[in-house]
Amino acid sequence: MTSLPRPVPVPDDASAGFWAAAAEHVLALAKCSRCEAISHPPDVVCPHCRSTRPGFVFTPVDGRGTIRSWTIMRQSFLPGFDGEVPFVLVDVELSAHPDIRLIGRLVDGAEAPIRLGAEVRPAFEDIGQGYSVPAFALEQPR
Repeated sequence: MTSLPRPVPVPDDASAGFWAAAAEHVLALAKCSRCEAISHPPDVVCPHCRSTRPGFVFTPVDGRGTIRSWTIMRQSFLPGFDGEVPFVLVDVELSAHPDIRLIGRLVDGAEAPIRLGAEVRPAFEDIGQGYSVPAFALEQPR
């Protein structure tokens, strides 16, 4: 039995900059051209200054953060993930932007020693067709 490929993003006008940066292994988030606040995901109105013409520009961000929560996925709910289970999804609060939280896979695997507040850094998973998906890796203690 052959497994299906993982789904790939379908960028639209609002997300194209995010996915283009991710393909280069850069985490870039939307920055309002009016108030310069970072938002994710971008919307038609800036949630900070309420501008209806935010002119969002995707700007590279550090991407380091801390784990606020996680779950271990033991069943595949989407085509293309059958051979990937179990895997860990983490909810990460970005250190440089504490009002931004991202959810992504933890590339360290389901057996990694995860704890609340653990520090993570951005990582990327190349999924084919020129796309990479932002993920996270545990930061090694210094």
